[in-house]
Amino acid sequence: MPKESLKISGYQRTDLREPQRYQVIIHNDDFTTMDFVVMILTTVFFKSLAEAKTLMLQVHHSGRSVVGTYTYDIALSKVNKATTMAREEGFPLRLSMEPEQ
Repeated sequence: MPKESLKISGYQRTDLREPQRYQVIIHNDDFTTMDFVVMILTTVFFKSLAEAKTLMLQVHHSGRSVVGTYTYDIALSKVNKATTMAREEGFPLRLSMEPEQ
């Protein structure tokens, strides 16, 4: 039985890069309560109570704040979850995401 030899004629190069990251931004409005914003920040974004209160006040004073940076899928999931929770409670809370700079 003849021996077969395996010959590799070349190498294929793959470029691996880190995935694009997205900032999740929470926007201020006049109807969503501060307590609800703190609850969203602690339950959806896993912020400590102190950090959640600081972010909530930053949103209140400046109109918006970055609450986290995630990969696309996770950022989209968190935005959708927080928006759904806000709508169920009757709040017009708005969150958005944009590519990290």
